[in-house]
Amino acid sequence: MKADALDGAFDAVLAAEAVDDLKASVAALKAQVDAQTVAAARLPLDGAKAADPARDAFVERYLRRGIDAGVEMKSLSGATGGEGGFAVPREIDGAIAATLKALSPIRSIATVVQTGTSGYRKLVATGAMGAGWVGETAARPETATRSFAEIAPPSGELYANPAASQAMLDDAMFNVEDWLADQLGREFAVAEGSAFVTGNGTNRPKGFLTYATTNEGDAVRAFGTLQHLATGTAGAFPAANPQDKLVELVHALKAPYRQGACWVMNSDTLARIRKFKTADGAFIWQPGLVEGQAATLLGYPVVEAEDMPDVAANSLSIAFGNFRAGYLVADRGETRILRDPFSNKPFVHFYATKRVGGAIIDSQAIKLMKFAAS
Repeated sequence: MKADALDGAFDAVLAAEAVDDLKASVAALKAQVDAQTVAAARLPLDGAKAADPARDAFVERYLRRGIDAGVEMKSLSGATGGEGGFAVPREIDGAIAATLKALSPIRSIATVVQTGTSGYRKLVATGAMGAGWVGETAARPETATRSFAEIAPPSGELYANPAASQAMLDDAMFNVEDWLADQLGREFAVAEGSAFVTGNGTNRPKGFLTYATTNEGDAVRAFGTLQHLATGTAGAFPAANPQDKLVELVHALKAPYRQGACWVMNSDTLARIRKFKTADGAFIWQPGLVEGQAATLLGYPVVEAEDMPDVAANSLSIAFGNFRAGYLVADRGETRILRDPFSNKPFVHFYATKRVGGAIIDSQAIKLMKFAAS
């Protein structure tokens, strides 16, 4: 009996020790989980980037070394494997979009929408609904019904092909992510900046200067046709009081559109206008008062777009309007990249594509100045 009692006491001691060990393990695990939760909730330091496995895999494995295993593949065509290209992570795509907005003048002032397909459509109401006054018991005549026009922005595939040496990619201090976003943003901005102004709508956006124009007012002009105001002199401003034509162009735009309106012209045209003065000798062009603030002309900001034509006979060199209401940019999906280390050894090319469309959505929101006699 004494032996059995001793064995039972020994088992009880072992069981108590096992429970204590289990409690200690649970406490340690809980402390580890709490520490990870706090670290995850803590904001990164200024300039630091939070860990993103998708971005790290894309940058460190695919961009630097060309290893596509573990990188989500979204094919551009029927090709297999990495031949179709990879959709860039959201953070890099956001950096490219930010560069585009900063460098592409029309994109920065237009309405930009993200689409999932290339067949984007937008319905725009045209005309006005009828209204009238009647007595309390008088009959109510039927009012007119508003018409709708369908806007389908022409689009095309925008591409760029920047290159870096393998030595640059192997250098851990070289920030390939920021370099690629900056290069693609700059190359895309040059191409789309031209298309938004003068694109013919074939495999590219339709630029606002390629639409038909007339000197008719908003009340009688056909939808989709822009109004132009002639300077009265072919290839030049009138010799006397040239600034008056600019005032007329401002007030050709309806008052609701003037809230948010801006001027669009190239540097050569702006250089001419900066010399204009009022009767009391004051310049009509005013520089921005603080850094980053746009210069103003007759109280409205000026956007320099070098793709606008120089002043010449019958040229449409100045645009004034509310481009947020008047012009639409449609981005389809994200930027896709195909790494090409073979075509131009020892350089590695990054063939990037992005589908972009553009079209006018409200022809009353943009006015043009035509340097012609009539």
